[in-house]
Amino acid sequence: MTSVLCATAERVGGLPRDRAPFLLVAGGKGGVGKSLVCANLALALARRGRRVLLADLDLGLGNQHVLFGSSPERSLEHALLEDRPLEHAIQRVAERVDLLAAGTGEPGMVGLAPALRAALERGLERLRGSYDVVIGDAAAGIGVDVLWPAAQASRVLIVTTPEPAALTDAYGLIKALDAHGARASVEIPTPEVLVNLVSGPDEAERVARGLRLVSERFLARSPRLAGWLPRSSEAARSVFARQPFVARDPHSLAARCIDVLAGHVERSCPLEPLKLRARSAE
Repeated sequence: MTSVLCATAERVGGLPRDRAPFLLVAGGKGGVGKSLVCANLALALARRGRRVLLADLDLGLGNQHVLFGSSPERSLEHALLEDRPLEHAIQRVAERVDLLAAGTGEPGMVGLAPALRAALERGLERLRGSYDVVIGDAAAGIGVDVLWPAAQASRVLIVTTPEPAALTDAYGLIKALDAHGARASVEIPTPEVLVNLVSGPDEAERVARGLRLVSERFLARSPRLAGWLPRSSEAARSVFARQPFVARDPHSLAARCIDVLAGHVERSCPLEPLKLRARSAE
């Protein structure tokens, strides 16, 4: 699948300059598996040798630390409210994976004040210089906490399921991103889609095709299928075990599907070739 995204990333001689691509993972509806995709994709990219920052941008209701079985002493909210660099809240959760955790049960962080949002934007932009890829786990829905990071993203991945409500909300999110880009005069990349809880690639393609057709008709947008995840009990078991399934069961079908997605991210975003990066570090 050829990506139409990442067109805004800076490149010099075919290579990225100064900053990593920023992949925002979003979902129109809660409960579609968005956070699980983020956690496992971060691990899959790390296993390919990439340095990954996973930023939990579900402000006030973050749960990435739960998926990794960690208990961070500091959160993104602490750094912002105490006027500290975001690095103050970063912790290592796996080899080559750092987590910028969000707090839980902090309603005052939902719909950030403009000054705090600007500080967060600047901090994320700076951190893109220290990693190979940054993954943002956005809040569910179409609120401002989804729209502003989408305007910064190199690419946007929308997670959905075959359920009618999830598909309706996925289309609503594509529509909201399109409208926000027009209002703010910002080029938001056309999202790609990951379909979760399907029987296989054929069902995923059927679901994605329906979403693509309605988006093309009413929005002149053509969201393409980036990947899929199967219906399985492995995902649920990994949540209760507080260990992503890529680490818990790397040979499972779900883990293999995530690895395919990681390969797609490597091909479709301007990640620095590993051999060149290694030589430059010598």
